[in-house]
Amino acid sequence: MVPQLEISVGCADSLHAALTGGADRIELCSAFELGGLTPGPGLMALARNAPVPIHVLIRPRAGDFCFSASEIDAMLADIAAVRAAGLAGVVLGAATPDGSLDEPVLTRLIAAAKGLEIGLHRVFDCTPDADAALETAIRLGFRHVLSSGGATTALAGADQLRHLHARASGRITIMAAAGLSAATAPLLLDKVPLAALHASCSVAGAAPDPRHLALGFATGPRRITDAAAVRALKRAINARSA
Repeated sequence: MVPQLEISVGCADSLHAALTGGADRIELCSAFELGGLTPGPGLMALARNAPVPIHVLIRPRAGDFCFSASEIDAMLADIAAVRAAGLAGVVLGAATPDGSLDEPVLTRLIAAAKGLEIGLHRVFDCTPDADAALETAIRLGFRHVLSSGGATTALAGADQLRHLHARASGRITIMAAAGLSAATAPLLLDKVPLAALHASCSVAGAAPDPRHLALGFATGPRRITDAAAVRALKRAINARSA
């Protein structure tokens, strides 16, 4: 079986590049430099015409995953916007102060997303007990969970990903994320028979104007998905699975 390739994109140009490169699915977000935030309605509307499933990241701000009542209300409204845009799914996450998955909050978000496919984002990698978090995700009805195995890259976390994949035993899809490329993905798949991979295949854009940096309009070069990198990763996955 050839693993499905999901590409995370943070702008309209990146969406076009991911589709051109052959992504099987898209995770739509914004603000890559902050780890990804919920995209605006314009990008959602643009993605509606994509020929592959679009899953939208629901994350209202940078920082931790402990959300206030007002932030939860905003997330519920964002889920409603995804539904109104006619997109396929949402990627969620919420945690308690000790890092455990926040079941009451996630239950509310999942109920609001009824009829959409739901994935658990990398809040999972911040939990104190990955096995317990995996069982919680399965019980709540998540279809997939993004993880690097708790490491800085998926390849470095291969042993933990292999453990999670075995523990999941087909009850949920473990989608490896972080640092995956045409060079590293085959090495990971040699270690773990994963059914799905997640990557950005992004490159740094031009250095920002110093005035934009000084005025706080930029923090550094913008990350943009590269169609050639997506194509190369897709080719490497197919060759490894042939």
